[in-house]
Amino acid sequence: QVQLIESGGGLLQAGDSLRLSCAASGRTFRSSAMGWFRQAPGKEREFVAYIRWSGGSTYYADSVKGRFTISRDNDKNTVYLQIDSLKPEDTAVYYCAAATRLYSDYVRPYKYDYWGQGTQVTVSS
Repeated sequence: QVQLIESGGGLLQAGDSLRLSCAASGRTFRSSAMGWFRQAPGKEREFVAYIRWSGGSTYYADSVKGRFTISRDNDKNTVYLQIDSLKPEDTAVYYCAAATRLYSDYVRPYKYDYWGQGTQVTVSS
């Protein structure tokens, strides 16, 4: 069983920075990509960013470009999401996810096989 454990969420103020972590553990698996999604109250889960394990190429939702940075540590099986200049509209539960199959992109949730439990990020104005 693969587990994805997110950490790093909390209550912050607008303008703060935050780094979320997602550590993968469990049986050996080969992930093709890791992604971050978020879900605000009353809204659908929204794609944020993904990173391919091989090569490390990244892709971001337009709404977060320039403020969010996704990165990975292969040795630690961990992916990070750095969020700068936090805004109240960033308030959401943030989920990491792991995909095991090869796709041309990883924007849609159905392409991921494993999900973390989520970590709450709350940004006050």
